[in-house]
Amino acid sequence: MLQDVLQLHQSAFQPVIQLLDPAESLMAMDFTRNNTMLTMSVLEDLDRFCRYIDTTLSDNGYRLGIGGYAEHRTIYAVSPHFDAGEEPRRLHLGIDVWGLAGTPVFAPLNGHVHSFRFNDHFGDYGATIILQHQLDGYSFHTLYGHLSISNLQGLYENMPVTAGQQLAYFGLPPENGGWPPHLHFQVIEDIGNYRGDYPGVCRFSEKDKYLRNCPDPDILLQLNKHIR
Repeated sequence: MLQDVLQLHQSAFQPVIQLLDPAESLMAMDFTRNNTMLTMSVLEDLDRFCRYIDTTLSDNGYRLGIGGYAEHRTIYAVSPHFDAGEEPRRLHLGIDVWGLAGTPVFAPLNGHVHSFRFNDHFGDYGATIILQHQLDGYSFHTLYGHLSISNLQGLYENMPVTAGQQLAYFGLPPENGGWPPHLHFQVIEDIGNYRGDYPGVCRFSEKDKYLRNCPDPDILLQLNKHIR
């Protein structure tokens, strides 16, 4: 299985987000209904939402917040992008790292640019890059969403990327889909016909299918161990 191969090579992966020092702590962020601070009035006001993220981190002494894999999120009710069809999409398939705009993002291992796109809908990824990797006969992808649109300049499909290479940085709300600055990082085994995009949120009824195809990204990020 892909998870087993990634686990085998985990010690060789480069950081996607570089910590200030090995002892830096990250704050666990909760975007489920259990977080009563995230009311609809906060979510519907981008300035208030950004202030919520900034003050939650700074008041608790953190630079970065993290969380979200397989999390059932009520926050997506704010955007019609997630409500098409009879069943809304609420289950998050990646990990989000929250921090300041301009936070650098790096490639964890060698690969090439599979595709990229500016997904310019409210609540969408905004500027997005997808890399393709080969490891022990497995082909898989890593998706980086909510980037700066400037990070798409000069890219081309099949462009080689090396482990540890700076790929992008956290974008501002006008270029990242209308969110407080953060990175959405996702691992995808079979990307199908998608180019520059892949669902980062699925319907709960499709949970098993999508979680099999999108294993826990922390196997690459290796950041959950820094949650305090």
